[in-house]
Amino acid sequence: PFVQRRMQRENNNTTHDGNKSKGFRIAMVSDFFYPNMGGVEEHIYSLAQCLLRRGNKVIIITHQYGERKGVRYLTNGLKVYYLPVQAFYNQNTFPTFFFTLAPIRNILIREDIKIIHCHQAFSTLAHESILHGRTMGYKVCFTDHSLFGFADSSSIHMNKVLKFSLSDIQHVICVSNTSKENTVLRAQIDPNLVSVIPNAVDATAFTPDPSSRSPDKINIVIISRLVYRKGIDLVISVIPIICKRFPNVNFIIGGDGPKKVNLEEMREKHQLHDRVELLGAVKHSDVRNVLVRGDIFLNSSLTEAFCIAIVEAASCGLLVVATKVGGVPEVLPPHMIRLADPRSDDIVEKLTEAIALIKSKDYEPFQVHKQIRSMYDWNDVAARTEVVYNRITATPSVGLFDRLRRLHGCGIWAGKVNCVVAAIDFFIWKFLEWYQPGSSIDPAIDWPTPPPSSSSSSSDGTLYS
Repeated sequence: PFVQRRMQRENNNTTHDGNKSKGFRIAMVSDFFYPNMGGVEEHIYSLAQCLLRRGNKVIIITHQYGERKGVRYLTNGLKVYYLPVQAFYNQNTFPTFFFTLAPIRNILIREDIKIIHCHQAFSTLAHESILHGRTMGYKVCFTDHSLFGFADSSSIHMNKVLKFSLSDIQHVICVSNTSKENTVLRAQIDPNLVSVIPNAVDATAFTPDPSSRSPDKINIVIISRLVYRKGIDLVISVIPIICKRFPNVNFIIGGDGPKKVNLEEMREKHQLHDRVELLGAVKHSDVRNVLVRGDIFLNSSLTEAFCIAIVEAASCGLLVVATKVGGVPEVLPPHMIRLADPRSDDIVEKLTEAIALIKSKDYEPFQVHKQIRSMYDWNDVAARTEVVYNRITATPSVGLFDRLRRLHGCGIWAGKVNCVVAAIDFFIWKFLEWYQPGSSIDPAIDWPTPPPSSSSSSSDGTLYS
């Protein structure tokens, strides 16, 4: 049966003219994926779908969500492995270093994976997969979606972990130039190993609908996780001021989190039940229906590497008001966004300007949507990511001692600990190779790969740098 399945895989990897398919075989790994909702989850899913349409094989490896574990298939045959590992904190798995090596090795061999693409610095599973992938000789790249500081204790520890992981990796992708600078400083890596490939948006799913707006009201929409990092404390101080200043302005807030209680208390204190609508958690499929009800979108994040939400809002024809932090100033041109300092008084001032612009009827939603559609495209992101895959595929492999030399440079004591971890991981892998050789693992049958779509070849495939 092994031979038959390998022959079947060879047939699936052969094009109609008898030549071998040149598509990449990629495993994307992160703790953050559906059914959890967020920018990282959307990025992984959208990028995977475009890579599939371009003739590549893509699988997702994540941890289980509730009763969702094992193998699931999503649109276009996107295969997702939900490892039987429970989330420990904030949707992250408990760091075990070595216990995930066996299942990940089994999956990579079964699926004949050649490239491991890990996402998000917060993800424990991503860091462990980088370690295991390099131990087994796979080509590994990493996409960083977040910004970190340098002073608080959590950032210091996270930066040490990131330096350990990225010191033994072929390439890093960041979603903005600000994110690239931040990652290079935190991980102390060569800037030439870091590329900037921004996020994108499916403009066909986020279209304007002015008929959904209230003709005599101006709605300000906020869709975000209700946590401190998203600046919800600023929102709590801004809403009463705006509602008092503009009687015809209402707020629609979607999202859930620990700050929801504070929002409810603010609404109760100022008697704004008819002016502030709290929707709770919003499914991604319903986000567009919420956005088109609004005229202005408010993003009050205290730190942000890119922020897909403001691109989605602009695609729906909303005027954006956002805090000037991280990579947000790089995302939209000035006529689509009003940038404010992360202070409540400056946010109130920029919201006042935005309300005046909406009242003047000088903001054209469909024209903005047309511009967003030409600026952001997941096919372009996929093409640029393939350039990275080509680059890391061409890099020579390194042995254990070269890896240990790199890891030893992470610090006087941290370097030695890193070397011990990498060495133990190597010996466990060698034991697994003896105990369960790769030839004894039943290969999985590939989902039939469609021919690359015509739209997927429109990009020139160059990299942002």
